Amino acid sequence: MRKPCMLAVLAAAMVFTGLPAAAAPQPYLVGRGISDVTGPAAENGMMGYSKFDQKTTGIHQRQRSRAYVVVDRATNKRVVYVNADLAMIFRAVQEAVLAKLKPRYGELYTRQNVLLSATHTHAGPGGFSHNLAYNLSILGTQPQTLNAIADGIVESIVEAHEDLKPGTLSIGRGELTNASVNRSTVAFDANAAADKAVFPNAIDPAMTVLRLKQGGTDVGAINWFATHNTSMTNENTLISPDNKGYAAYQWEHDDKGVRYLENKPGFVAAFPNTNAGDMSPNLNLKPGSGPTENEVDNTRIIGERQNRKAQEVYNGPQTEITGAVDYRMRFVDMANVAVDGKYTPDGKPATTCSGVVGASTMAGSVEDGPALPGFTEGMQSPWKKLFEPLQMPVPHWLRDCQYPKASLVPTGLIGATPNVLPVQIVKLGHLHLVAVPGEVTIVAGLRIRRSVAEELGVPLADVLVQGYANDYSQYVTTPEEYDLQQYEGGSTLFGRNTTPAYQQEFGKLAASLRAGTTVPTGTAPGTPPFTDINLQTGVVFDDKNPAQSFGQVLTQPKPSYQSGQTATAVFVTGHPKNNLRRNGTFLEVQRLVNGTWTRHADDGDWSTRYEWKRVGIANSEATITWAIPAGTPAGAYRIVHNGDWKSGWTGAITSFSGTTTAFTVG
Repeated sequence: MRKPCMLAVLAAAMVFTGLPAAAAPQPYLVGRGISDVTGPAAENGMMGYSKFDQKTTGIHQRQRSRAYVVVDRATNKRVVYVNADLAMIFRAVQEAVLAKLKPRYGELYTRQNVLLSATHTHAGPGGFSHNLAYNLSILGTQPQTLNAIADGIVESIVEAHEDLKPGTLSIGRGELTNASVNRSTVAFDANAAADKAVFPNAIDPAMTVLRLKQGGTDVGAINWFATHNTSMTNENTLISPDNKGYAAYQWEHDDKGVRYLENKPGFVAAFPNTNAGDMSPNLNLKPGSGPTENEVDNTRIIGERQNRKAQEVYNGPQTEITGAVDYRMRFVDMANVAVDGKYTPDGKPATTCSGVVGASTMAGSVEDGPALPGFTEGMQSPWKKLFEPLQMPVPHWLRDCQYPKASLVPTGLIGATPNVLPVQIVKLGHLHLVAVPGEVTIVAGLRIRRSVAEELGVPLADVLVQGYANDYSQYVTTPEEYDLQQYEGGSTLFGRNTTPAYQQEFGKLAASLRAGTTVPTGTAPGTPPFTDINLQTGVVFDDKNPAQSFGQVLTQPKPSYQSGQTATAVFVTGHPKNNLRRNGTFLEVQRLVNGTWTRHADDGDWSTRYEWKRVGIANSEATITWAIPAGTPAGAYRIVHNGDWKSGWTGAITSFSGTTTAFTVG
């Protein structure tokens, strides 16, 4: 029989006698933060589906940035990890965030140790790239959107930095099999049998959960799982963080009691993507379909499935994270990578190509949403200025390099998409995050992870692909998938050797990490052309009927409601671009508590909707709805609308609010 060691006996005696046992080691400083990155809630093109008439008309839920700072107390090395409710992270966002951090922190936070990632929602305002191809359907760069995103991300990082306390990290793993489906099985099936065998159901079911503690207090979780954040279809025009945003909201707000407008430290739960390039949440393989035929219900259900599984893993067996914090990052010209034969399927050296958009890109993914209409439809005023730069033929040498792609636009040559991209690996103890600036299919992700794990000499499970990170360059498919030229293959900009190139380049970073050597950062790309194009009109002025006032209630709620019913009010309002009300709200559902009206819900809540509508030329109305949840306390309630109007004479912007009559909830 094995005897207990003296330390264990001593510790047990301390507990038995009431003496304080030695505190568990806390090798890291841990901080978390959250802020609002919601852009214009009206008349701003939405990012993701490339649909010209999909413009914001209000808010279902707000978009947020969730930030974590981890410091290795032994070396003082630190990393920032951000996951934001955005379609992508563009270099414009990264540069803006770093520029805002530098005056405050100097060289403490740089592109080396800051990892910015997006959930990939397709239901938020666009125009925050400096690359023309990603601003086309938004009618150009929208500075208001870019500033809102950069400011919100920076605020979340600052909050996490100021929250740093001694703490620990641990990791758990599980599988979720009913929140994704492979939307490109034709391409998946072309891969090697050994690769397909890893994914017997053609999905990546892995969920990896990082648990963050300060002392003995749980303060956050990062929950990686591969599924497109596209439960909301291209018919939706309300801002939504989609299924991953709902998962975070449910854990934070419903389960942990976080109230985002109260400015208190709370539990921060992020739900980032991994290699989700061919993973769809639309389980019936058509937009808005599966598990139900209602896109809003699907958003909730797929989000809840992620949340419930994440909490199951979080509260289950965990492995303590140990080891150093470290990172490597460099710029790679993906247009000109000479790929060693050890990474290619046929064992022969190969090269990548300058970025080209293929014909199947324009068709879009029929499972999640079609993309652009025929280019010729946009060639007349007012969009001519946007499309003219794209009217460049693809040179024969580039067509040959991109074969078998039906090459349409040489976006890399004209700067409409980036060629030079950041590649980064972040090391949190024995967990390694491979930050890919694109959408990686599950087999491409597997191959990249294998290359990194082999170079590091670590188990495959300790290497994760962090997709949609630091910049964006569309898809990353395997050579076999590329040859089929499905949507994902046509959207793989750098040709059929894109995945082998990433295997090689991330392998170099991994080798440097293992050896403890430095790597040259390389030259950052310059500012791309056409960044100043913006054909979206702003707010000229707000008007109203002479007999009305801003904030006036046009439609009052009914006198009483029951749980499960929806209260509705309509107000005279101004344009929401006058004031984005970040970290605020356009609406409040207030409850009378002990004689005082207190906020019960706001425009970040699942139960509310804020919808804006233009009436005539400059008049507008706001419709606010509250779907009264089960369990809502009985009592008196009212709806408040907060807004701002712009004077046509002076340009001054003035705030206002309007309040309905009270109604009861039984």
